Amino acid sequence: MEHKIKRSQEQHQWKEKIEELLKNMKYGNITIIVQDGKIIQIDKTEKHRI
Repeated sequence: MEHKIKRSQEQHQWKEKIEELLKNMKYGNITIIVQDGKIIQIDKTEKHRI
C-alpha cells in the first residue's frame, strides 16, 4: 500500500512539473522519457521566433 502512495505522489509531482513547463512555453517541445513504466526524465526544447 505504501508503494502505491509513493508512486501516486511521484506521478502528481511529474504532472505539476509538466503543467508548469507547458504554461511557461510559447514554442518548442517537451519530451518525456519513460523506463519500466516510470517517468525518469523530462527534456524541454524551447524555440524563439525572430
